[in-house]
Amino acid sequence: MFFTQYYLDCLSQASYMVGDEKTGRAVVVDPRRDVSEYVADAAAHGLTVVGVVNTHFHADFVAGHLEMADETGAWIGYGRGAETEYPIRELAEGERISLGDVTLEILGTPGHTPESISVLVYEHADDTVPYGVLTGDALFIGDVGRPDLLASAGVTAEELGAMLHDSVQNKLMGLPDDVRVFPAHGAGSACGKNLSAEKQSTIGEQRATNYACAPMGRAEFVALVTAGQPAAPGYFAYDAELNRKDRARYDASAAPRPLSLAEFTALRATGAVVVDARDPQEFATGHLRGAVNVPADGRFAEQAGTVLDPADDLLVIAPQGREQEVVTRLARIGLDRSAGYLRAPEQALGELGEVAPARRVAATWLRSALTSDDHPPVVVDVRTHGEREANGFIESALHIPLGELPGRTDELPADRPLVVHCAGGHRSSVAASVLRRRGFEDVSDILGGYAAWALSAEPAAATGLSEST
Repeated sequence: MFFTQYYLDCLSQASYMVGDEKTGRAVVVDPRRDVSEYVADAAAHGLTVVGVVNTHFHADFVAGHLEMADETGAWIGYGRGAETEYPIRELAEGERISLGDVTLEILGTPGHTPESISVLVYEHADDTVPYGVLTGDALFIGDVGRPDLLASAGVTAEELGAMLHDSVQNKLMGLPDDVRVFPAHGAGSACGKNLSAEKQSTIGEQRATNYACAPMGRAEFVALVTAGQPAAPGYFAYDAELNRKDRARYDASAAPRPLSLAEFTALRATGAVVVDARDPQEFATGHLRGAVNVPADGRFAEQAGTVLDPADDLLVIAPQGREQEVVTRLARIGLDRSAGYLRAPEQALGELGEVAPARRVAATWLRSALTSDDHPPVVVDVRTHGEREANGFIESALHIPLGELPGRTDELPADRPLVVHCAGGHRSSVAASVLRRRGFEDVSDILGGYAAWALSAEPAAATGLSEST
């Protein structure tokens, strides 16, 4: 058996290739949009990809099923009930897909979405215990897929939660303890709230350690898995719908277009949005007014999808030599409208007008401003609900998670200074740049984020979950 996991840290996303080396037949499960790695791997191992399985309609990335089918002639498979604009193979509960001796079996595991499936992998056709199970977004390491996303219009979180209860508690936990678990996502994904950084586990380990796998009734399960979910990034609904469509194919070999200063300026004047992927400190030193800072070193794709609109034309400012990477990572979530990138940005920015610094303040400065100013700044906390509850918070802060910020800027005063913070100073730079683009003139963010704030506290004040200023 040929079995490989491909993992994208930026999206915390896992895809898989399973093949039979004797027959040379293989299937790819949950591929990303830039498919060259799968195609090259298959060729290197003498495999022909005959099928592509999506475990569900993904919301957090644009899947590469159409690109794989075009490259290899493979069929595209989904669980029962999936409706698409392109031809698919409907995979029924219990259906077995023979690759030779290696065999796959479909297990219906709805709940994250109605059409969700898991894939049992048998190294030998007559094995009684599967080698592993590819669980998609039904079961993660340490968590389960959230049932409250907009990927399933017309189905409530309660209805999906009831389906998920049966899928996890009865079907997946009904497998033998030594079956390996291979999920579609890991830590950092917004598809759940408590995902582990581990890339694989076993049914037995999850039975013993995963809060959602402990025996419980349906009502308790639904209440538990729906509580405290992070805000879904704004692009999730767009990508879920795009994965149903017969959309344009992505050509990963097409290099992004370098733009002259004149071209860049003209496109910007027509409304194109500048995405500045440099480090927050570089961005703070000098950036184009209105640029959105989404640092490439981090959860770039997810954060870009949170604060950018797929309908916008994008102009990229990237760290030198990383232009292709940035454009590819945007395309993975359906942000295809990259008009090009600015060559030699440090030099170019010096020649452009409208270059401004971004103010970043120390936590000690903020403590002083909150207690001594007659009109103190408004603090905006852009961490998730879970982070805030677990690690503490600034008592006077407005809490608007980054995923909700684009839709909630009207809650912020336009006539007061704003100071944004996250956990460590990365997301706060993203958020502050969004607010400046939206017209807020006096916006700063805290260097080092809440971690720096907590360290700056008096010993007596640092013990509680909230910090009174």
